[in-house]
Amino acid sequence: MSAVELILLQRVEKLGQMGEIVTVKPGYARNFLLPQGKAIRANAHNRERFERERVQLEAQNLKRREEAERLSERMHGLSVILIRQAGDSGSLYGSVTTRDIAEATTQAGLTISRSKVILPEPIKQLGVYEVRVALHPEVSMQVSVNVARSEEEAERQARGEEIGAERDDDASGFVEEAVEVEAAPEEAVAETTEEHPAA
Repeated sequence: MSAVELILLQRVEKLGQMGEIVTVKPGYARNFLLPQGKAIRANAHNRERFERERVQLEAQNLKRREEAERLSERMHGLSVILIRQAGDSGSLYGSVTTRDIAEATTQAGLTISRSKVILPEPIKQLGVYEVRVALHPEVSMQVSVNVARSEEEAERQARGEEIGAERDDDASGFVEEAVEVEAAPEEAVAETTEEHPAA
């Protein structure tokens, strides 16, 4: 399939600025850029239309960017806690996705859609993560995502305490008890053989 030429209606990360004519794969154009209103096809009619509306589009973009900057300043340092079940090693049963983070930030007062959350891969371990949220194509902010098994554990993680190290100490205590329990049946077997020697 041949590439498609588009005019960008806003800045698109790793692609270009507003007004640039870019060449992209048909699937990227059809599934992402065109339906989300980030670009229009670069035909003669659309080029004329873009040039007529350019000043208005740039003014709208500037207004949205300023709103995003104000929001970023107001919500600076936003931290959310996600309570999840996890194993002793800290591995989550399941994972934390962009949807989970978007819902948590919305509950914390920053209403965003999951498409605004930039997460290279789902979170699969307990811990505190800095996640980027794109409020505007030119404005983003960091949100601290604290993934823990309980509120108390989240508070300890926020203070910088190692959760896994404490768990290891507890686990070693369980191992010692298990060894003592296993030793008891062997002693019982030894006693029974002494009482009833083989004929």
